[in-house]
Amino acid sequence: MAVSKQRVLTIAVQACNSAYTSSLAASGDKRKRHRRTRCLDMTLCATCAQATSVLKATGLSSLFLHAEAVKGRCYVVTFSPSHNLTLADLSPLEISHVIDTWTALFTAHLSPLSSLAKLTSPTTLPPSSPSASPLSPKQQYRYMQIFENKGAAMGCSNPHPHGQIWITTSLPEEPALELEQMQTYHREHGGAHLLADYAALELQQQERLVSSNGSFIAVCPWWATWPFETLVISFAHLRALPDFSDRQRADFTDIISDVTRRYDNLFETHFPYSMGLHQAPLEGSEAEIEASHFHVHFYPPLLRSSTVRKFLVGYEMLAEPQRDITPEQAARRLRDCGGEVYRKRLEEGR
Repeated sequence: MAVSKQRVLTIAVQACNSAYTSSLAASGDKRKRHRRTRCLDMTLCATCAQATSVLKATGLSSLFLHAEAVKGRCYVVTFSPSHNLTLADLSPLEISHVIDTWTALFTAHLSPLSSLAKLTSPTTLPPSSPSASPLSPKQQYRYMQIFENKGAAMGCSNPHPHGQIWITTSLPEEPALELEQMQTYHREHGGAHLLADYAALELQQQERLVSSNGSFIAVCPWWATWPFETLVISFAHLRALPDFSDRQRADFTDIISDVTRRYDNLFETHFPYSMGLHQAPLEGSEAEIEASHFHVHFYPPLLRSSTVRKFLVGYEMLAEPQRDITPEQAARRLRDCGGEVYRKRLEEGR
């Protein structure tokens, strides 16, 4: 029987939401003065700068029970000072402030030995910064996971539009598995990049295409598990946020706005999802950095309406996932949901 390689992080979603609320409370009057995106240190979080000690296993425990100490930091990024606005409601300019904050945080924690560090000046984001307030990191971390849980269905109990950033001294399992496959493809296909080739294929076939622009494509991937799962991929080989040109950053803003509006328009609801960015590690070998390819996962649970969701149970939990609708069908439905978010039409009486 397979045994998990390691237990790196164990924390309940409720603890993160509690940390978010505590961080807002700790910021006091300061948060009332901010006008756009703001970054806050989480006071209660999944990881901390001082790792707890891990006892060395002996006997049978050494065969089955593997653990390692992990250090890190956690941040909350509020997208807007308005409580009722989500990414689907924000203007491209407002979303660009969120992306700028993500980029600044990534740059602030980037290893000076990384080839990515040559593209940008180090950013420390002092507490006086209008867009963010983390201190300069005092140690080097391995990976930064940027993500958003939207909606109560995804365990988000605080409705204020926000995302989270967890930074750890280890490389988490999902990004590690992806990176292993990207390195293998890069090595076995003459330096080609797995996701760049896949994006080109999807653009050619058009069957699973949701939307695209000059720099990015959004598709319902061939292997999708969730009914309306989407994957956003850069056409060019972009390893991480610091690689973006001004044009690519603007196109990334546009496609994030487009995908989130299509989701909300599909069932005319605040569409729940977990969304996360996967990119190059903060610290890694040159082979790891070069093989990395920037992409974004959207994992939404809804299936047939705003109240009917998919559950991974039974055969899907014990054997393999099953598709309730094909990715081609899902993409077709999302393609038909473009335009401004439905709430604006309702407000204007159209």
